[in-house]
Amino acid sequence: MKSSAIAYRLPGPLRRHILHFEAAIEEAVAGFAARLPEGARVLDAGAGEGRFAPPFHACRYCGVDLAVGDAAWDYGHLDAIADLTALPFPQAAFQAAIHIVTLEHLREPACALAEIARVLVPEGTLLLAVPHEWEVHQAPHDYYRYTRYGLVYLLEKAGFEISELRACGGYFRLLARRLLNGLQFFEGGARWLGFLPAAMLLIPPALILPLFDFLDRQRHFTLGYICTARKRATA
Repeated sequence: MKSSAIAYRLPGPLRRHILHFEAAIEEAVAGFAARLPEGARVLDAGAGEGRFAPPFHACRYCGVDLAVGDAAWDYGHLDAIADLTALPFPQAAFQAAIHIVTLEHLREPACALAEIARVLVPEGTLLLAVPHEWEVHQAPHDYYRYTRYGLVYLLEKAGFEISELRACGGYFRLLARRLLNGLQFFEGGARWLGFLPAAMLLIPPALILPLFDFLDRQRHFTLGYICTARKRATA
């Protein structure tokens, strides 16, 4: 079992402590879904395997993806396979949308955000999560990382107003995550022999470092951002 899979199987509080960005995203999605009226039409733009569908059980959820990100994923539950820069929906088809750690995989992120805005009703809401400090993943479909300033620029250009934008952790959480990432170099074949010594060396500081994260108030070092935005009522 890979170290990342082991982390996901940890008890809730410890899992949230280690996988801070992922836990923050899950909580944000659950809160976003809870605030929507029953029966609301929701677009999951970049749905992948539909991991975030369950919180929208009371809504009319629509998962869309181009289905090229990960060959091992099951895209069979998507409602539509489509390019996010050319969504197959009419204008104002949805009341809300989520776009979770997908913007970095799009060659034309500005076009995708404009399309999401197009299919949202005026004042429709968007929940967006993007990485800032993250390893290359889903190669070769991995193109960008975002600062808060770049994200604000792209969203405002697409016709959104920012409601909330927050960094997910600071320097010490980032450093802790990078230490845990080191365990991946001891996976597979004979490398497993070094996994336990590496874990004994890396895990203790990785568990302690997040306790100092309050010292980084500016959050210039962060794993990523979570943002909620609203489509402007008028262009």
